[in-house]
Amino acid sequence: MSQKTSPLSTLVVQGREFLIKRDELFDPYLSGNKYRKLHKLLHTPSGKYKTIISYGGTQSNAMLALAALCKEKKWHFIYYTKKIAQIQKEQTIGNFFQALTFGMEHRELENELYRDFIATLDINLDADSYLVHQGGADSIAREGLEVLAQEIREQNPDVKSVATPSGTGTTALYLALALKEYTVYTTPSIGDVAYLKEQMRALSAIPDNLVILEPAKKYHFAKPYKEFYEIYCETKEAGIEFDLLYAPSLWLTLLQLTREKILYVHSGGVSGNESMLERYKKKGFVSL
Repeated sequence: MSQKTSPLSTLVVQGREFLIKRDELFDPYLSGNKYRKLHKLLHTPSGKYKTIISYGGTQSNAMLALAALCKEKKWHFIYYTKKIAQIQKEQTIGNFFQALTFGMEHRELENELYRDFIATLDINLDADSYLVHQGGADSIAREGLEVLAQEIREQNPDVKSVATPSGTGTTALYLALALKEYTVYTTPSIGDVAYLKEQMRALSAIPDNLVILEPAKKYHFAKPYKEFYEIYCETKEAGIEFDLLYAPSLWLTLLQLTREKILYVHSGGVSGNESMLERYKKKGFVSL
């Protein structure tokens, strides 16, 4: 697969000008930070593996990206989750449904057995299989983030600050390590700042140029919030659609706590917005 470079766009939000690194334009399913994290696997010959294994939640953008990648490479993709509701299994929209159409084999585990079973996946791998940890939190992600850092340098934007949202923090961490001359902003989307730092430190020491901003309030991951929908609509009306899982908290926090011009790295994930918007409708946040 040939190397791609994403363009830069300008976006004005609440009177502030931001630059947007348009990583979501790579592919409808394999885009954004997942394109970067899976860079090494994207450039791995198809014959090297037969099976890719991963685990996590059924709304995961990483799950869908891996399903799309495995379909392209003709690899068998096995994905483990905790038990899920029958209604979700019957949905015909969203990341889980789309991943299944790409050929993903879904395996459910009893909730009380999940953690211990996942811990054994590394031990039981054979030479034809590769394990991608939840959310792409894996050392192989570093290569793709170094490519992103070099792209940013070559595009030479008129900024000294970069921002990207965090689930596991892998993207923000490796980008900050590779882009030491820039300040890299992020916020936790899952858990709090302490949890995010713990996830990052499992991969590397946290560099001084990585700044983790604390959101104004505690948000529960994947739960609909009115202010999330409002900033989603505001940025979409300004010209670019962002995901509803990770981006809203970072946008709200950047607008509140920063003042300088920032390059925002679009993390993709907009394919999951269809199912998320249905949840927002049920909450009454979206006018029908």
